[in-house]
Amino acid sequence: MRASDRAYATLLDEIQSGVLRPGAVLGEVEQAARLGVSRTPLREALGRLAADGLVAQQSPRVTVVTAIDADDIREIFEVRRALEESAARLAAERGDTAVFADLAREFARVDLDGGGAGADGRDPYYALIADFDLALDAAVANDYLTAALRTVRTHLVRVRRLARDNPARLAASVAEHRLIATAISARDADLAAHATHVHLHNALRSILESLTAAAPANSPALDLKGQL
Repeated sequence: MRASDRAYATLLDEIQSGVLRPGAVLGEVEQAARLGVSRTPLREALGRLAADGLVAQQSPRVTVVTAIDADDIREIFEVRRALEESAARLAAERGDTAVFADLAREFARVDLDGGGAGADGRDPYYALIADFDLALDAAVANDYLTAALRTVRTHLVRVRRLARDNPARLAASVAEHRLIATAISARDADLAAHATHVHLHNALRSILESLTAAAPANSPALDLKGQL
């Protein structure tokens, strides 16, 4: 792996996991030393993160992790809705029906209360979501659309970690993904797109409610920039 790729992967993981919080300063000299790379590959990594919208340059040698608030999340979901509904429709028209039938059966077997890699069974669920995304990308067979989806998913990892897990919402999400996979396997493009729309509507509402509940009492509702 090139030094710039290694630096990018490390910083991306730290931003998405919350190790590097919004507003964290990424000094060029300090980060190069910490990551064991020279300044040139570090600048390349920071440039990629800036293109992703995860960092912003404050001065020639100082970069900060960007903040994210409720308005940002709504905008992400506006783009996500357009992309994923189109992807679901195209997958129903072009995809391998057997692949999505298998995924529907896997979603039906998800146990969020126990078993699997995580103590509460959520690790297998998130792994299955990743498999579903990969299958969707393969079915769409459109590099421009999948590249745009990858950018959105980069931010979604961050958003999900900011929101608290809601067991009822996770269970509903399993059922929603099962319906989407079933619709794609049946080549029902309208149902696949509609089920995706409903899933994203419910996901956005749950995330915003979670962030509102987590905000300090003296903060305006959903005005979370700088708090996350």
